[in-house]
Amino acid sequence: MHSVTMRGRFAVTGLLAGALALAVPGTASADWPPSKGTQGDTQQSGSSSGGTLISRVTYSGSVRPSGGGNAVQPVSDWTPPACWYEPRSVAEFSRHVETMYKETVNTPGQHSYAKTAVGQYRDMYKDGEYKDYNKEKADEGAWWVAVQNPDRLDDPASMECDKLPFWVDNNDDPGVEQAVTPEILAEAAYNAIQLPETRVTLAPENATKVNLPTWAWLDKSEFKETSVTASLNVAGLNIQATTTAKPVSLKLEPGTPDAETYPGSGECTFGEDGSIGEPYAKGKAERTPPCGLKYLRSSSGGSFKLQATVTWEITWTGTGGAGGKLPDGTFGNDQDVTVQEIQAVNR
Repeated sequence: MHSVTMRGRFAVTGLLAGALALAVPGTASADWPPSKGTQGDTQQSGSSSGGTLISRVTYSGSVRPSGGGNAVQPVSDWTPPACWYEPRSVAEFSRHVETMYKETVNTPGQHSYAKTAVGQYRDMYKDGEYKDYNKEKADEGAWWVAVQNPDRLDDPASMECDKLPFWVDNNDDPGVEQAVTPEILAEAAYNAIQLPETRVTLAPENATKVNLPTWAWLDKSEFKETSVTASLNVAGLNIQATTTAKPVSLKLEPGTPDAETYPGSGECTFGEDGSIGEPYAKGKAERTPPCGLKYLRSSSGGSFKLQATVTWEITWTGTGGAGGKLPDGTFGNDQDVTVQEIQAVNR
C-alpha cells in the first residue's frame, strides 16, 4: 500500500512560526488541466485520516511494496519526485483541518505553541480570508495540498513542497512547479516498479572449472517489459500515466580480475525475441558462449561473488497523449560461484 504523507500539524507549526502566508494561485493556462482522461483499474492507496493528508495517487500493475522490493536505480543523478501538490475537495480539506485541530488541542501535554499555531492555521481557512473553507465556492475550485513520496520520506527534498494549502479555481493553473501532472505521475511510477531478481542461470550449474567457458543466460519469461500505472482522480482532476521498464542489457562482473567475460565487455544485449544469452545444451561444448565468463583461477574452496546487473530502458505514456523517456535504470544481484581447480573435463 502506498501512502504519501503531508507534514500535518508539525509542518503547520513550523511554517506559521515564520509567517502566515499563502501561495498565490497562478493564472489560467491553456495547458491546464493536463487532460480529462480516464482512470484505469487501480487500487485506492489512501485517504484523509486524522491530522494527516495522504496522497490519492493509486498504483496498478507490477507494483513493489512501498519501501521495499526490487527498485530500479537510475543510472544518472536523476531521482523520482520527493513531493508534489494535489487537489482536495472543500469537504475533504475542511474535515482534515478540523480533525487536526481537535486532535492537537485535546492531546494531553501538547505544547502551547503547537496549539496556538494549529489554531492560527485553522482560523486562516475557517474564519479568515476564505470564510469556512470556501464552502460557498465548493463547485468552483479546490484546495491544493503538499504530499510526499512514501519512498523518499527521509530525503530532505521531500520537504521542498512547503507551501501551505492554497485555493485554485477550476481550470486555473495551480502556479507551482510541483503541481501534479501526468509526467510527475510517471516519475512516481518509476519509483514503484517491481523488477525480477537478477539471477543468471549458469552451466555448469553448481560449480564451474578453471579455464572452462561458463554459459550464462536469463529466463526471458521473467525478464520482459514491466509496467506500473499511476492514477489520480480527485477534486475534478483525473489523470494517469504508465511507466514501462524494458530490459536491454545484462552486465556480468565475475568478482575477480582473474576472469574473462563473453563478450569481452561483459555486457550481453537482449535479442529481438527477448532472450539474453543462450541456454547451454549438449553438443555446444566446443562453442563460445554468446554470454558468459571463464575463470582463470580457482576460488580455493570458497566462492567468487558474480554480480549480474540488468539495464532497463524506461519510457512513459500519459493522459492526453503525453509521454517520453525517463533515465535508464539498473537492478542487480550478487550470486556465489564456486570454481574448482580442474584443467580439463569431458562434457
